Amino acid sequence: MGKLKRKQYEQLLEPMQLELANMARWAAHRGQRILALFEGRDTAGKGGAIQDIAKHLNPRQCRVVALPRPTERESTQWYFQRHIAHLPAAGEIVLMDRSWYNRAGVEKVMGYCTDAQYQAFLAQAPAFEKLLVDDGILLFKYWLGVDQQQQEERFAQRRDDPLKGWKLSPVDLKARPAYAEYGKARDAMLAATHTAHAPWTLVDFNDQKRGRLTLIRNLLDRLPDTRVDEPPIELPPLAGTPQKEKYSVLQPVPDFPVGD
Repeated sequence: MGKLKRKQYEQLLEPMQLELANMARWAAHRGQRILALFEGRDTAGKGGAIQDIAKHLNPRQCRVVALPRPTERESTQWYFQRHIAHLPAAGEIVLMDRSWYNRAGVEKVMGYCTDAQYQAFLAQAPAFEKLLVDDGILLFKYWLGVDQQQQEERFAQRRDDPLKGWKLSPVDLKARPAYAEYGKARDAMLAATHTAHAPWTLVDFNDQKRGRLTLIRNLLDRLPDTRVDEPPIELPPLAGTPQKEKYSVLQPVPDFPVGD
């Protein structure tokens, strides 16, 4: 199966983005809270998937959360504490680019947490998520998979592209030889935290465009009927002649020069 071309991808994505807009209206109308976690290997395509979901949604309603490493103070808190502040309120959609599952992945493999902390996380995560779901949050957990050869090609692209260089962190470079270890940590995480109330969904992201379509379709299909009947918005004609923008004090900068 060949990789999708950009034009074909955009044609397939457009109707789903309309459904995502309907989802957002439904969430606002019903006061529903939607939380989606995006986990996966480095370079899998978490950011791109999140970007395409959020692209046409109101950023005041749909928030993307990508937390930096914990501060010294946060590292002394209950592990889930700093994530709680970012949970959705009524009518909100939160898309987490990595989440509390950092503890079961990078922290475990790279030795950034103790074994006791890791074991406590695996025991507490299902209970924590049960509290969220029981309180009415719609929780979706996605793991984005990518083969090592494909991952290496994407690392090289990031190295060679000055616009993507920021995506290649020292931790990424350190983690490159640990592909198998990350796989073992993932399997242990899935075994401990794949539950009836908060199941994992695995998506192949070797073809990122196809992976995004698969993920978005899955998300939409798992939601209830999101149709909301709204009266059409009417724009009555303006009285008088439309006015031009005028400035009484400062002047705008000259237009950007573009050739004919």
